[in-house]
Amino acid sequence: MNTGQTVFAQIMQHLPMHEFKKCVAKYKGDYRSRRFSCLDQFLCMAFAQLTQRDSLRNIEVCLRTQKNKLYHMGIRGPVSKSTLADANDRHNWRIFSDFANILIATARDLYHDDNFAVELANTAYALDSSTIDLCLSMFPWAKFRKTKGAIKLHTLLDLRGNIPSFIQITTGKVHDVNILDHIIFEAGSFYIMDRGYLDFERLFYITKQSAFFVTRSKSNTKFQRLHSFVVDKTTGLRCDQIITFSDFYAKKDYPDKLRRIKFFDAVNQKSLVFLTNNFSLPALTIAQLYKQRWQVELFFKWIKQHLHIKAFYGTSENAVKSQVWIAISVYVLVAIMKKQLKIEQTLYTILQIISISIFEKTPVLQAFADDQQNNFNNESYNQLNLFNC
Repeated sequence: MNTGQTVFAQIMQHLPMHEFKKCVAKYKGDYRSRRFSCLDQFLCMAFAQLTQRDSLRNIEVCLRTQKNKLYHMGIRGPVSKSTLADANDRHNWRIFSDFANILIATARDLYHDDNFAVELANTAYALDSSTIDLCLSMFPWAKFRKTKGAIKLHTLLDLRGNIPSFIQITTGKVHDVNILDHIIFEAGSFYIMDRGYLDFERLFYITKQSAFFVTRSKSNTKFQRLHSFVVDKTTGLRCDQIITFSDFYAKKDYPDKLRRIKFFDAVNQKSLVFLTNNFSLPALTIAQLYKQRWQVELFFKWIKQHLHIKAFYGTSENAVKSQVWIAISVYVLVAIMKKQLKIEQTLYTILQIISISIFEKTPVLQAFADDQQNNFNNESYNQLNLFNC
């Protein structure tokens, strides 16, 4: 790479700018924005994410101290608190949503051949949501409870590489199960969900799409056993059954057969009952698949710890959604750069190096090579595959 470029500019070279321009044109994002474009906004907000800036004033001060380098970073417009606030309110958040999904598609292709803990040829997804609390008086549009506001980040995580393949941001009042209506299910793929998504009519729709699901059963589920398979109880399995529902409404919503697997978790001293529409995989593999659902929980934990999405630079719905989508874009961009440049450090380490060298004109690979040579790696082992060395 050109040693005359800042580390920030070298990172942004991994963005497909022609695709970004298409997203801007689609929503007329730069209409009447003569001085501060959507690209200026994206780059300033990406800088804030990479360096953990906590306010618009902080972003303004940091960038103005480096005003001689802004042009070479790609930022053409004047950077000020009011300009950033106006851009966050006016520029359509769907621009950054569409662009994030383009980056997600690129990252999924790069990580497509990665392995995960279960030996499985099929694609496997983990579905869950995470709630971000907001002050209702400051964010009146984010309805959740009577005296509390919140937004929900609904995520479908591809377990090969732990890249989000589907993300939707809603108010806190939207129930998790409603998100199943917005997902396009791939035939032959596995969708792993907790009991919050237990809706038999929607689960039957997944079956009709020739996709598979693995979920937890509720304790009050009424069923009729049709057949039992022999299981090895030393593995933790307790039963492997073919069932149909005996409750009238459950049977009406899901008229087909299901597989019921009971597993005893010796570590947590807890019995777990799984429901799935897959009848070919070994029962123990089904239990192992459900265990991988924890990866989406780790994903939420990681982005909340290392990206700026718990405190917001604006209070409007457009500003909040723009910030979240740009944060997701930064996460995926770093994952793309890690793969394309074959960087061995974890994402946590990569972000730490970037945050202290972002204005330097060192080749970006040299910064990571120096860190690897010094063997600095403070990341916890209890992280996603993408974050492990």
